[in-house]
Amino acid sequence: MTAQQWQASSSGLDGFVLVEHQPSAPGPGQVRVDVHAAGVNPADLKHVRRTDPADFPVPVGYEIAGVVTAVGPGAVGGSGELSVGDRVAAFRVHGGYASELTLPAEKAFVLPDTVDDITAAGLLLAGTTAADMLHRSGATSGDTIVVHGASGAVGATLLQLAAHAGVRVIGTANPRRLDAVRRLDADAVPYGSGLLDRLRTAAHGEITAALDLTGTDEAIHASLQLVADRSRIITAAAKAAADEHGIVAVAGLDPRSTAYRDAMRPILIDLVATGELEVPIARTFPLADAVDALRLVASGRAGGKVVLTVPR
Repeated sequence: MTAQQWQASSSGLDGFVLVEHQPSAPGPGQVRVDVHAAGVNPADLKHVRRTDPADFPVPVGYEIAGVVTAVGPGAVGGSGELSVGDRVAAFRVHGGYASELTLPAEKAFVLPDTVDDITAAGLLLAGTTAADMLHRSGATSGDTIVVHGASGAVGATLLQLAAHAGVRVIGTANPRRLDAVRRLDADAVPYGSGLLDRLRTAAHGEITAALDLTGTDEAIHASLQLVADRSRIITAAAKAAADEHGIVAVAGLDPRSTAYRDAMRPILIDLVATGELEVPIARTFPLADAVDALRLVASGRAGGKVVLTVPR
């Protein structure tokens, strides 16, 4: 049966088209995967908007979960040997909004039976971003940190990884999402006027680092006031502010982050498999409704991971 894949023919959501797609037979170092679920991320639309008009159409989507259906010569996965029938999660792929995909085997990690496809499809991008930010902050057991945007997919993962490391977190969030922050054993502080004073009151002492997932002026200002060492203010959403103020901007393709994130992928899968890490799934959409899913993610109101599912 012919596979389907979403491709963007222009820089906006109106240019997304679901097309028939025939994945190639896997060549050396490649595998073909029957996609069961695909993660939807803000980076997906950012990638499309950065694309040179001459390069359209482009496939969309970076992370998937599914079953290996063919293995090319010399193909070795990120977690070891791969065989037909293996359940895998894969990131960073090219064109994950699809029902079938051929990809570099090194991007694929075998999934334990305890990790379902939807969870796996939402884990690797948000999870490695969270792990990288915590690592770059240098926070250790006994420290107190602030996480701006703590109720989203990356924020929720950050809270859990910090708790696992013995780091206390004060998480900022929309007032309607404070319970989601408290549920993960963090102190919750609402956005809005007076944020800096509320954070100081909640801290009961020194704040070691501030991790920003919102990119707002409010978050950057508060972080600069609370943390003296600007190398311990980490943002995943405000590159211009990082350049202006001398704080740290992280990105998946930054050489300082790539090796660490690659090493963390199997560790994150193991944490989910043992129940030590929860992936906050906000909503699922069928593959045919990918534009609606991406529109929700781009709005910033998803409140967790959004995942596409592929009807079997």
